Amino acid sequence: MIKRSNHKQQGLYAVEFAVVGSIFFLLLFAVLEIGRLFFVWNVLTEVTRRGARLATVCYFDTTNVEPFNAMLQTSLFNNQPLISNLSISNIQIEYLMDDGAQALTPTEANFIKFVKVDIINYQHQLLIPGLFLTLDSPTFSTTLPRESLGVSRTTETSCVPT
Repeated sequence: MIKRSNHKQQGLYAVEFAVVGSIFFLLLFAVLEIGRLFFVWNVLTEVTRRGARLATVCYFDTTNVEPFNAMLQTSLFNNQPLISNLSISNIQIEYLMDDGAQALTPTEANFIKFVKVDIINYQHQLLIPGLFLTLDSPTFSTTLPRESLGVSRTTETSCVPT
């Protein structure tokens, strides 16, 4: 008679679950993180769009040909952090002339035809367990034709958040 021993197989299910479960949870967190990455992508696109719209209709610092910080804060959803690590230092607004050159002096400010907004130097931290990566985002950009630039016949619109 051959006597089989079942005690050699005790704990096998726990080991299988540990292997399969760790792969499952790694994939689950990866899928959630990809969803968060798409959300960040959409927020960065919206920040450039909002910044460009504000820059075309709001008054800017004509002596230095640059936007006021209040305009940049407004384009960041009034400084409500939708995503981490995004600040006004990541927003670059350029006032462009007809040939695409940047207007740098107050006399060139009279010839502004376009406004370009870029998101620069933004880094996204992945939150996948065991995979610690920081992704450098591509440059998000929006260019719009100028409108009033905050100047009307009677007043200047500064676009300060309320």
